[in-house]
Parts: sequence; structure tokens; C-alpha cells
Amino acid sequence: MGIRVGKPDTKMDAPSHVKGVRQGNAPGGTEKDPGLEETGETTARSYARKSTGINAKSRNPIDPNSPNLPPA
Repeated sequence: MGIRVGKPDTKMDAPSHVKGVRQGNAPGGTEKDPGLEETGETTARSYARKSTGINAKSRNPIDPNSPNLPPA
């Protein structure tokens, strides 16, 4: 006796990519993200606000020279 499964939603030879779906690797978009700040043309700096909305300011480093390691 095997495992019972339902009818598949797609065919086995259907393409995996759907046209028009954003892949998320396009440049820009940091203006809308509250936890990112652009530091250059292709670079950005991450803050604790990116990872948490609960008292995010207290989770940033106290010393501005310290590396910013936002909570995961």
C-alpha cells in the first residue's frame, strides 16, 4: 500500500519560471525598506529595524564605530 496523493496542479514538463514575476534582485527598492540605508550606488547598510520592529533603536550598537549586527 502506497501513499495516496491528489492530482498534481501542473504538468511535469511545465516551465518553472512564470513571466512577469519579480525575482527580487533588481537594483533599487531600498527606499521602501525601513531597515536599509543606501551607502553607495550598489551598496547598502542594514540596521536593526530591518529585522525587528520591537524597540529597534536599542538593538543598534551603542558605539558608532562598532559593526552593526542586526538580530536575525
